[in-house]
Amino acid sequence: MSAFSFNDTLLLATVLFSVGLAGVLARRNMLFMLMSLDIMLNAAALIFVSAGARWHDAAGQVMFLLILTLAAVETAVGLAIILCLHARGRPTLDADSGNLLKG
Repeated sequence: MSAFSFNDTLLLATVLFSVGLAGVLARRNMLFMLMSLDIMLNAAALIFVSAGARWHDAAGQVMFLLILTLAAVETAVGLAIILCLHARGRPTLDADSGNLLKG
């Protein structure tokens, strides 16, 4: 028997997703936006794991691994973009001034 019910984990995942969405919409700093996206992906992963535990299926854990891989790739690409912008002499991490990457 699990310590939390399925409804409790859905509520927690909804709160996490809402916090992540608010962070993406409210903040313009690219690092904070990446962290907020990771929070949103972790909320989705929590839903898959709790659904897999409820119905005794391992597919939720497999989806968790896929989401974890996607979050790692998203963070690596985002940090590479930030480093590329920094190498061009951009002093800020504001997402609105990202047009410096035009070729």
